[in-house]
Amino acid sequence: MEGPHPMSGQDDAPDLLYSEAEEDLRAAVRSLLTDRRDVPAALARAESGAPYDLALWTSLATGIGAAGLLVPEAFGGQGASHREAAVVLEELGRAVTPAPYLTSSVIATRTLLACATDGSHGGGPAAKLLRGLAEGRTVAVLALPLSTGPDAPLPGTAPGSPVGAVADAASADVLLVLGPDGLYAVETAAPGVTVRAQTPLDLTRPLSTVTVTGTALAAGTRLADRSAADAAVRRGLLTGAGLLASEQLGLAEWCLAETVRHTRERHQFNRPIGSFQALKHRMAQLWLEVVSARAAARNAADALATDSPGAPLAVAVAQAYCGRVAVQAAEECVQLHGGIGMTWEHPAHLYLKRAKSDEIALGSTGAHRDSLAALTALPAPGAPTA
Repeated sequence: MEGPHPMSGQDDAPDLLYSEAEEDLRAAVRSLLTDRRDVPAALARAESGAPYDLALWTSLATGIGAAGLLVPEAFGGQGASHREAAVVLEELGRAVTPAPYLTSSVIATRTLLACATDGSHGGGPAAKLLRGLAEGRTVAVLALPLSTGPDAPLPGTAPGSPVGAVADAASADVLLVLGPDGLYAVETAAPGVTVRAQTPLDLTRPLSTVTVTGTALAAGTRLADRSAADAAVRRGLLTGAGLLASEQLGLAEWCLAETVRHTRERHQFNRPIGSFQALKHRMAQLWLEVVSARAAARNAADALATDSPGAPLAVAVAQAYCGRVAVQAAEECVQLHGGIGMTWEHPAHLYLKRAKSDEIALGSTGAHRDSLAALTALPAPGAPTA
């Protein structure tokens, strides 16, 4: 797997095109997901409270090597960039795949990478965890609510205090816990760790309430002091928010393609319903929105890959835009499928629930708009000016 795209960052102009290596990676991931795609089985797993297909995750993480894309070769990873990870997330969004890729292979991995650059020999304990993540042997999750954005206040969770809405904690081997004095790695199987399932809107991304007692925290591994931990966690959340836009893009692209396919095949008054002008206009407008979302998502991925100073701005733009587009595309998909789109058997509802869940994940659209306004020094409408 190659590193940053050769054209990225030249003359400060982002490269929004996909490289040959990125397209090859997309083909491999899409082929895997297409072969394993079984909507009835996925619905059955979602209702059971255990949505993950462990064999699929093993094939994705280990067989393709997607879990280690963001991990440098020195730590046993692929040494690729955020651009390649974004391509994987596009395909996972397109198939609304239940997998802990965003939480473990992106957010937790980027947080650990920040902790592993402390100058200690071999990267310290964070490097050991990174090797496990890169090999697909370990799943790690940041023990914060899924809604926590890059600019949100970071709590110093008191030992024994429950933390709700932690995504993928039920499938995690290790929790990254932000305590009052630093960041700790705590095994989920350790005494004093409780992971209690919640009922999420998006059944393909389970949420849990996590409780870590003081005894469990003391038995864990301290990765960084509080100051370094805050910086590492914020970097992980920023990366997660930026690449979440690619998941939202893939979701929107599937919804648009499926809607176009259905309206071509569905006939009314002896004509395909897609030939009616009103529906043509709606789908054309949605296509424009999806194309714009692709530009925003690719810009965020490229900015993160090149470690651009403008990465926070690019991420804020992507999240302020892509979340809304994903929801719009999913809503149009449900509505333009008519009665079929309202059934449990059709996967459209999974896309709508994932889109609505993603819209408030890692910071709401409104929060990212506030960040965008602050970064560009643009006052909100009606705000007093100096």
